[in-house]
Amino acid sequence: MRGTKKYRHVIETPDSGKWELAGYEATLPISEKSNPITRELDKADPVQIVQLLKECDAEIFQEEDEALLNYTRLYSESVLKTMIDIINKVQEVLKVSFNKLLKGLGQLPCYTYIIAGGDRSLVMSQEGLEDSALLGIEELSKVCEGKKKVVFIGISCGLSAPFVAGQLDFCMNNLDIFLPVLVGFNPVSMARNEKIEGWHSTFRQVAERMQKLQESHKAFILNPAVGPEGISGSSRMKGGSATKILLETLLLAAHKTVSKDADISEKCLLEILRTYERAHKVTYAQSKKIAALVKQAGTSLQKKACVYIVGWHTLGIIAIMDGAECIPTFGADYNDVRGFLIGDRSEMFNKEADLIAQGPQFAFSQEDFVKTILPSLTELDTVLFLFTLDDDLAEVEKLVVQVKEKTSNVQALSHATVGQYLPASLKKLFPSIMSITWPILFLEYEGNFIQKFQRELSTKWILNTVSTGAHVLKGKILHNYMVDLRISNSKLFWRAVCILQRFTGHSQARCLEGLLQTIYDPEVLSDDIRNAELSKHIAIATEKKKVVPTALLCLLRNCSVQEAQLRLDTSPSIRAAIESSLNAPGRKRGADKSDSTGRST
Repeated sequence: MRGTKKYRHVIETPDSGKWELAGYEATLPISEKSNPITRELDKADPVQIVQLLKECDAEIFQEEDEALLNYTRLYSESVLKTMIDIINKVQEVLKVSFNKLLKGLGQLPCYTYIIAGGDRSLVMSQEGLEDSALLGIEELSKVCEGKKKVVFIGISCGLSAPFVAGQLDFCMNNLDIFLPVLVGFNPVSMARNEKIEGWHSTFRQVAERMQKLQESHKAFILNPAVGPEGISGSSRMKGGSATKILLETLLLAAHKTVSKDADISEKCLLEILRTYERAHKVTYAQSKKIAALVKQAGTSLQKKACVYIVGWHTLGIIAIMDGAECIPTFGADYNDVRGFLIGDRSEMFNKEADLIAQGPQFAFSQEDFVKTILPSLTELDTVLFLFTLDDDLAEVEKLVVQVKEKTSNVQALSHATVGQYLPASLKKLFPSIMSITWPILFLEYEGNFIQKFQRELSTKWILNTVSTGAHVLKGKILHNYMVDLRISNSKLFWRAVCILQRFTGHSQARCLEGLLQTIYDPEVLSDDIRNAELSKHIAIATEKKKVVPTALLCLLRNCSVQEAQLRLDTSPSIRAAIESSLNAPGRKRGADKSDSTGRST
């Protein structure tokens, strides 16, 4: 960053980017813009992929540049002040903090989570349920029945999810019980403004109502800009990381100040935020080994094999979620990148019973891995183990030995504290180990929490980079766009239309028609189909593969769905098929180049 920084930083953040200029892709919210840093990501090798995504992640910690658009950032005074205001409100409700600590004190936990689709969505992506505002209200009502005071934190990275909009609206209608907090990464003016199907408002209307209530501290919006995602629209990356940083900082600071019976200070917030900057620095010091892992995972996917990620405790949760998110993002099969959780999981789910005996797609335990995956492992598969040196290393070693009987492509990410060393018997089992050593934190009781948070975020960054990089190498990305996304909710439907516009130069109406034709093929489009509710289009599209690349080829070549599908099936990769069509004889070059409005030129 230029020499205008107000705060001392642990890492060197990138200079303010082109995306902050007033005219850059002006029709799109920040969360849907393309990041100039990764414009040529599809042509990058593994080392370059890691470097580009490292720079994108560093944008989380950028300060605002007053010479450009005045987006508020993580370190902006207004954001820090809002965080302090929220913490003060949280203190009034909590008085004590995290569930684990509460149980240790003999008190009932006072944290819970609500996710569209329930715990099943943690294991298998279910985006369609995000589209129901009424379902969101129903779930919130059940969880909070009988509660006298609730701080509700609704998270929607793009300020777009109807499920969350409904819940926030419900909270504002019941302010005697609820304090609603909205967390996201777009300005309110960029919140989604399409009417929500089956409901009375748009997300933007809900957010604007919250803005007014914030003046009297009856609601809060915490929405620092963190920049466009490395893969356009892929909020599992920076959006997910920034959400984790904000929630943990808020709740940890609230607990710390309650225990000391003191007010929260900006200095306290900055201390916690800098620990996440240090996590970025420590994580990407391993860039060379991360790149090797990207290459190995990419090779497995290119050969139609699988990448399995086996993690202990909360690292296993991160592995499961990373794999599940690949399905809508890259149109991946559920087995392409798949996570498993080893160890006690009794405190990790609201209703684990919802995940038991739900079929192979919902299998995630050690027993599932040993019974269903291990027997079918091949030499082409990659298995990545995630653990800390505080875990049961004999258990780790036993499972690694079993896996090595099937494939030599075993990798490890281990976390240690200074003074801890990996046993030689375990070390020799891996051709290479990414071993991250963390300093001992002398921060009273919160040091243990912070180190756990750092390890989790570090693991998330690495897994996001590996799974994204592997799909880049497989040819699932064009420039930095997810051109094979699975159309499984309204946000992804309209993102698909935008991608078609960008690469064809056609109007929205033409691209919408082409998309619907692909979705409903071989049925002929009728006015009844065109005028059907969006949810009907999505329900049919969700069950089909390669909808977006098929529609794109149809529009680029003015060909039938069948011809487009044949070209995709006979091409080395989806990216290669699209590039061939973009460069086809008689087609104007540069149709995939976009101007500052985000539209094709």
